[in-house]
Amino acid sequence: MKTAQLEKEMVKMGQKLLNFWQKPIVNFIGRTIIYFVILLILLYLYDYSGIGSPKFIYNEF
Repeated sequence: MKTAQLEKEMVKMGQKLLNFWQKPIVNFIGRTIIYFVILLILLYLYDYSGIGSPKFIYNEF
């Protein structure tokens, strides 16, 4: 019996979270944060690769 009640509560919490996410301002801020994090990761990976460093041309010699 307790698992059925717990399952119902989880569905209710999921529905509340979905309703919260569908608000336009929350959706906009959430997407902005996600895209910003992705941009930071890409910038870090680009810097880590060393392509912009002056010694990059001579790596193969």
